[in-house]
Amino acid sequence: MSAQKTTRQEASERASQERCLCREVLDQFRETFGVSENVREHFTNSRIEFLKGIRAVIDNRIESLGKTAQRGTKIAVE
Repeated sequence: MSAQKTTRQEASERASQERCLCREVLDQFRETFGVSENVREHFTNSRIEFLKGIRAVIDNRIESLGKTAQRGTKIAVE
């Protein structure tokens, strides 16, 4: 394998192994209180909604940065 492919593969493996902050909070909560499958499902859904919220914030920011102000003035040519 080329060095570039190896580096990409290693980065991909690290990303798949990194844990989400939401998951860390859920695991700590589960260890502390012990939760049922029903509660676990609610937390999984809330994690998804939290991430969708972050995506919406990013999308709004991208949209606002994508809007460019009109520069200069229009001059009528005779």
